[in-house]
Amino acid sequence: MSETKERTTKTNKEALIPDTILDVQQTTCCIVGGGPAGAVLALILARQGISVILLEAHKTFERDFRGDLIHAGAMEIMDELGICDRLLEHIPHTKTDKMEFITSEQRVTFADFSRLKSKHSYITILSQGKLLSFLTIEAKRYPNFQLVMGANVQQLIEENGVITGVRYRGSGGWHEVRSQLTVAADGRFSNMRKLSGMELIEAVAPIDVCWFRLPRNAEEPEGGVSIRLGSKRALVVYKTFDGNWQIGFNIPKGHYQQLQAKGIEAMRQSIVGVVPEFADRVEHLKDWKQVTLLLVAVGRLPRWYRQGLLLIGDAAHVMSPLGGVGITYAIHDAVAAANVLSEPLKAGQLQISHLAAVQRQRELPIKVIQAFQYFTQTQVNAKALRADNTLRLPIYWGLPLLPDIVARLLAFGIFPPHLKAKLRFV
Repeated sequence: MSETKERTTKTNKEALIPDTILDVQQTTCCIVGGGPAGAVLALILARQGISVILLEAHKTFERDFRGDLIHAGAMEIMDELGICDRLLEHIPHTKTDKMEFITSEQRVTFADFSRLKSKHSYITILSQGKLLSFLTIEAKRYPNFQLVMGANVQQLIEENGVITGVRYRGSGGWHEVRSQLTVAADGRFSNMRKLSGMELIEAVAPIDVCWFRLPRNAEEPEGGVSIRLGSKRALVVYKTFDGNWQIGFNIPKGHYQQLQAKGIEAMRQSIVGVVPEFADRVEHLKDWKQVTLLLVAVGRLPRWYRQGLLLIGDAAHVMSPLGGVGITYAIHDAVAAANVLSEPLKAGQLQISHLAAVQRQRELPIKVIQAFQYFTQTQVNAKALRADNTLRLPIYWGLPLLPDIVARLLAFGIFPPHLKAKLRFV
């Protein structure tokens, strides 16, 4: 192909085509990003006999993810794929059926999953790394699937206005993948989004979150996922799949350096001030290396696609951690994409209208959950961080039906997708 006919997009990191391309592979669908959205989409397409290459920038899935909550809407998809029982059998996990606001004076159920009309009337808490390994092992059962780890995509290939593949740095140098469709599923800091020249419409998030773990005593009740509120403090607390407490220490947006300047002991005291029962273990938090800062952002693309390119999951819509819906909504994106795109990909007749259809199906559910997350963060978490005294929760949080409505919104969204019957098992 001549250089005059082919070009890379203006925002690509490398302006010129590399001198040496070690190999060029052809596939029907190239998925960039081995997170939940990319792994589930790859598995579904592979089971339909569609040629798929999944490119993951990291060399292993065994790293410390902070998204460990999977709602009923995603577990039902695992059932539809026929893999749920094996997944739960092979991956250590725990379950909880409620989310609560807890202050020194109030205990209010925020979401009650026990009354969901679902086989999975709870939140499943498991290792995201192990989930991704499980999904990709399932996909490897199909000869038309290929997983490439350590593939750092740095260029989109564009020909006559159509994205026709990617170039990535991997083993030994540069490699190229040509495809009928490229799917960007590379997360909240999506490099593919930058390479494509797309920009998020962002809402100003009022908080950031410091994540860390503390040991859990065996005799302690498991509890649910709780948002613990105190004077100028808000902490998210839940039991992890490995038996520890996962803590999300909320801070005002941009205040991490101020927090560090006060020292780790001041942070320990703040934790105990809100969760007194942690007084016997905060010494396990010894330095800032144990703390992971999450810069909370909320945003979405006005358009999720270009000719030959589709963005899904956090690449298309960055989610707040509130409610732990990131994995579930990403999997729902993958299901919607598979339902729409499988037949056109198999027939070699993919049109931009098919990509637009994926966005139409998923855009309203994303707008609704993001609006809910933003409202809750500003009205509860952010207010608690400003309050001189413990925040008094508004009366509407105690309305009888609200925990059921919130649970359904978090677990399923307003239009939960289901796999088309012919995609469920091959």
